[in-house]
Parts: sequence; C-alpha cells; structure tokens
Amino acid sequence: MRIFARLLLLPIIVSVSGFAQTLPTFKHVFVVLEENHSYSTVIGKPSMPYLNSLANTYGLATQYYANTHPSNGNYFMLTTGEINPTQQSGVVTADNVVRHLLTAGKTWKAYEESLPYAGYFKPDTGLYVRHHCPLSYFSDVINSKVQILNLVPFTQLATDLASGNFPDYSFITPNLCNDAHNCSLATADAWLKTNIAPLIQSSTFQDGGLLIIVFDEAARSDKTHGGGRVAWVAVSPQFSKTGYQSTTLYQHQNTLRLMMEGLGLTTYPGQAASAANMAEFFK
Repeated sequence: MRIFARLLLLPIIVSVSGFAQTLPTFKHVFVVLEENHSYSTVIGKPSMPYLNSLANTYGLATQYYANTHPSNGNYFMLTTGEINPTQQSGVVTADNVVRHLLTAGKTWKAYEESLPYAGYFKPDTGLYVRHHCPLSYFSDVINSKVQILNLVPFTQLATDLASGNFPDYSFITPNLCNDAHNCSLATADAWLKTNIAPLIQSSTFQDGGLLIIVFDEAARSDKTHGGGRVAWVAVSPQFSKTGYQSTTLYQHQNTLRLMMEGLGLTTYPGQAASAANMAEFFK
C-alpha cells in the first residue's frame, strides 16, 4: 500500500517541478545588438574579456542561432517575430513589439549610437545605419509624432541612468564601429564595459532588470539554422542562475518572447507566439 501511494505521488511531483520554469517578471528589459561574429570567435576568447565575464557570472546560451543572413532579417525577427515582415513603401505594417507594448500600456525607447537627434530615422549618416534600428521602420513609430521621439541618441542612456528613469523596454544599438561590424571585437568589448557596466551596476537595474547581449548573425560562412551560431548572454542580478549554461537550441524569436513575457505581456507577434520563453536561465 505504501509503495502504491508513493507511485501515485510521482506524477504530481513531476508536474509541480514543471512550474519551476515560470518566467519571473522583470521591471525593465534591455537588449544590446552586436554584429557579424560567430560564437567560436567570441566565447572563451581573449578578445572580449568583459562579455565573457558576464557569460561566466550570469547566463550563456551555448546553442543559440541567428535566423538568416544578412543582418536585416535578424533584426526584424527580434522585433516582429518574422524575417520578412509585411511592408508598404518601406514602412513595416506587420505586427511588432512596439504595438504590443503600447497596447499593454508599456513604455519603450531605442537608444541609437550616432543618431543625430531624437526622432531621426533616415538616411544613414556617419556611423549610424538605419537597418540596425528595426523599430524605426514600424508604422506604429514613424506615423506617430509621439512614438517617433522614442528613437533617441545613445547619449540619452546616460541621462536616463542618472535619473533612474528607464522605459520598460529598451533596444540598444552601438554604432557601426562599436558593434564590431567595422571595428574589432576588442573595441566592442571596451564599449560594453564603458557603457553597459554602469547600467548593470545601477540600483535601478539591480532591482528586477534584465539585459540581453546578442550578436545578430554569425560569419556569413556559417548558415547553421539559417544564420549560424552566435553568442547570447543574459544578465539579471536578481533573477539569473549563477554561471548557468544552456544547451537548448534557441533563436531570435525566443529572445523576443523572453523580453515581452518578462514584462508581463501575454500576446506576441509572429513566431514569438509559439516560441519557448527561455525561463531556464532564471531562478
């Protein structure tokens, strides 16, 4: 009888353990995009000591793959859940992260390094390239006199950091040099240490913040799962499992789902609607 009773309990225990994968609720989410380098040239390599220190301390996805080549499709997957979202005359009318954030009453900004001024979106100028700021294509943004002003120069991040006044969702794009597109991985790593370390150390971020640092695509020669294996690191001082490494296959739609669900949203665009939420990285 006792053995039978124990057997009856087993399914209950297994079922309850599944709830350990519930995603925590974050107060602010941030994503930083790096460019065009494969996992094997970044993780465990001396060129990016700061990023590797974050990977060793917080969460690292060892089987994370971009969706396509070239860059554009990956940026759109991260924000619309599609590689080729519906467009009209160059304006993306497809469902997207901004639309869902606004519906849920959430705030957002795109911090774009080398952007001339708030609300600017084209043409490319200097080290700013528009296609690295996918939110600047959304009809929800460029057709709104209010929302377009959420496209801000990266210098605004320091101002918001000083005041502790961050939006719920932040999309951060270093310029064409500091994202490792035109310059070295060491340059990109130094930029992260100078600009992102203060964010991580801030009291605002320490209290329920989530930061994702991810490369948009691997080297063009790597087409595994579409866009090749890339580095993906998740930082949450409050919720990250310490030194956690995942071997689960993830792609950009998973990051989109993670950020949106982590803010408490319950609807998601494109492939994010059916993507796993990456909860395994968190307590």
